[in-house]
Amino acid sequence: MCEGLYQTSDRRVLRCTFPPGVGHERHFHPAHFGYALSGGTMKLVSADGERTATIETGSSYSSEGVAWHEVVNVGDTTVTYLIFEELNGE
Repeated sequence: MCEGLYQTSDRRVLRCTFPPGVGHERHFHPAHFGYALSGGTMKLVSADGERTATIETGSSYSSEGVAWHEVVNVGDTTVTYLIFEELNGE
């Protein structure tokens, strides 16, 4: 679902594509910025609980990092976004 587009020792860029009904298992993210190339409806599960988010095409967000979460596309459109992650270089 996520393809590495670019990576150095301190950052990477991923393109993640989720057709309807597709998700991916528990994973984490360091601090990052996300940009939606195509929007839709995603279900997210994390330590904070479960929520459904409507993602608008062209929207963006930033995060200080996610200890863990799981996501699945519960809508009827393919969701594609870019993630720009800050890596610690280890």
